[in-house]
Amino acid sequence: MTDGTLALDRAAQELLFTEARTANTFTDEPVTDAQVAAIYDLVKWGPTAMNTQPLRLTLVRSPQARERLVAHMNEGNKAKTAAAPLTIIVTADADFHEHLPVTFPHKPDAREVMAANPGRARMAHFNAAIQLGYLIVGIRAAGLAAGPMAGYDAEGIKKEFLADDNRQVVAVVNVGRPGPDAWFDRNPRLSYDQVVTEI
Repeated sequence: MTDGTLALDRAAQELLFTEARTANTFTDEPVTDAQVAAIYDLVKWGPTAMNTQPLRLTLVRSPQARERLVAHMNEGNKAKTAAAPLTIIVTADADFHEHLPVTFPHKPDAREVMAANPGRARMAHFNAAIQLGYLIVGIRAAGLAAGPMAGYDAEGIKKEFLADDNRQVVAVVNVGRPGPDAWFDRNPRLSYDQVVTEI
């Protein structure tokens, strides 16, 4: 919309949403550490419950690490993961409560309360999934494309890369400049009236 109901101008709307697409192929242009840091420094401001910030990112760059990751991807995701300039293993850290004295300082006992919460891992996964959405939009804000995937062996990836951590895999995301054949035909979206009800 361009009637003033949105604060974003048309170019920003297109960059982040209306023209942005999930990429399936990428050029070989590298994604730099500076780009990743800038993306994170933007998306870290998105809200999470109790400011928990359970999102953790593992950057897969080396050929050896990529080969180990590809072995755990579903068949349809192997080739594009092998060829992407950067792949990120997105995880949820169930030990997020250890940071609460800093991130949620107005509740001094937050760490202890959350340490005893049996739903802590579920809370971590839910909030990291929210942060994944911010991450995808942040990647687009950097002029890059994201290819988020759920087709993988989560337990295999955890054993391979995260065995000593209290983290769970949320997604695997390929990142880079889209290749010339990056896009599938765009699928329709549900209309406002199909999604929104008022009571």
